[in-house]
Amino acid sequence: MSLESKIRKIREERGSYNADATPSSFQGITKDKIREVLSRIDRATEDMIDAVFALLDNETESLYKNPPHGSKFSDGATTAHVGAHVGILQRGGSTKLDREGRDYWIKPLRDIGAIIPIYLEPKSRKFVIGHPVPKSPNLGYRLADDFVEILKSADGEWQKLFDKWINEESMRERLRLQADAEILTRNNIDASHRNLIIACQNIYVPNFLPGYSVLFIDVEDGQRITDEETKALNVAGIQLTLADAMPDLLLINRQTNTLWVIEAVTSDGEVDDHKVNQILGLARRSGKSFVGFTTAYESWKDVARRQGQHKNIAPNTYIWILEDPSKHFHVEEMKAEITAKCLEVGI
Repeated sequence: MSLESKIRKIREERGSYNADATPSSFQGITKDKIREVLSRIDRATEDMIDAVFALLDNETESLYKNPPHGSKFSDGATTAHVGAHVGILQRGGSTKLDREGRDYWIKPLRDIGAIIPIYLEPKSRKFVIGHPVPKSPNLGYRLADDFVEILKSADGEWQKLFDKWINEESMRERLRLQADAEILTRNNIDASHRNLIIACQNIYVPNFLPGYSVLFIDVEDGQRITDEETKALNVAGIQLTLADAMPDLLLINRQTNTLWVIEAVTSDGEVDDHKVNQILGLARRSGKSFVGFTTAYESWKDVARRQGQHKNIAPNTYIWILEDPSKHFHVEEMKAEITAKCLEVGI
């Protein structure tokens, strides 16, 4: 069952969680209280209020695959989970909020430590702090305990707690402790995706794409594009927007004015037809004459596991495998008449 279908089913069973519905609060906290608190720091947009309300939901079961036993939505939720909660469950719409909108309804609250990043570690089935594996479907967010305490506090008390919580020294210390926890998590979690991206940069690009240099590399959580990368993109005439696909590696050949995209796959994210079309739109907008594509895997076993199930590699792209690094493979689409013959013989 899709995420949207799950949320619609909950809505059918309980009704939409709007201001007039029951429940109109989670953990005893109403949207009016959230609005009042966020107004003190000029963050009381409807999207941020509804996102906080979603992350207070301790009634809905966790929407992750294989979550910790008994875990609830409030224990951790992906951007898509929150977007579906807001767009479908709270507002009664047919679709979730735009995933890329997280820069508007999660990031401002993460920047002050009200929302913290979490990761569902698949082996232990535990939530840990941080985003140690970029682009993993197990990334998510939850509200910080001290921020929830402020929301739960009575009038006259929460203002004092909030003023202490938001002052510069407290916020700096809070963010430092969260950063330390994220580093600890990253050191203890398999960093295979990051390592594969770096292998693509250090092994694949020099040997198979001479003349190309890195414009953008997505190996860390947090700020997706550094100031240095923004300058390089501007010089190349490229402006990445929230609507654009964010590749693991974006390369440019300045002599030929061409681009190359590499996606490193340890869980998902191959160069499929959708991604090709997204990047081609970016290339046309940026005046580039050609774009090449490569999907990278760690091993043949990973190729078989992913493509045996999904078969989603786009034609006219390449596959590179780290354990077999001396060659890459061009994906060609079968001609229609050959496809028809295969179907005749049951292939």
